[in-house]
Amino acid sequence: MNKETAKKYAVKAARILDGKKGEDIKIYDLNGLSSLCDYIVIATANSAPHLNALEQETGTELKKDGVYKTNRDGGESGVWRVSDYGGFMLHVITAQARVFYALDHVFGFGKIINWALPAPKPAVKKPAANKKKTAAKKTISKKPAVKKAAKKAVKKPAKTSQKKTKTAKKPAKKAKKAKK
Repeated sequence: MNKETAKKYAVKAARILDGKKGEDIKIYDLNGLSSLCDYIVIATANSAPHLNALEQETGTELKKDGVYKTNRDGGESGVWRVSDYGGFMLHVITAQARVFYALDHVFGFGKIINWALPAPKPAVKKPAANKKKTAAKKTISKKPAVKKAAKKAVKKPAKTSQKKTKTAKKPAKKAKKAKK
């Protein structure tokens, strides 16, 4: 495994560990400083079952890319497991063992690599052009042609040509005049 490929898979291993809630994950670049390997990945597990899950998930995901362990140490230890992937080594360890064995001090001569993904930038919504907005308003405010056609089809009843006749004056008034 060349140095660039080793770095790529060391970073991938760190991200896998992070996804399974591994803590205090560090990658040390030992490139040219050690004959052991080019990179060391160290992650802290909360418990023995968590340690098993971290090691197993990392191994499974790396196998999908054709990257296999060349050696493994720690057996069924619930404290510390070491997996050798050729270009990098993976140490999954409990917090107490990490402090006791001082792995960060042992590999402290190497440069720490930033493996975290950059934070995604929030999406900025661009305002739509004014022309598009007015066109949308116009189409909404216009009545559809179907409604207009339906309105024309409904005819109002025809007016009758009957003339209104004036009613004759009340006979009561004439009667009053006649009595006088």
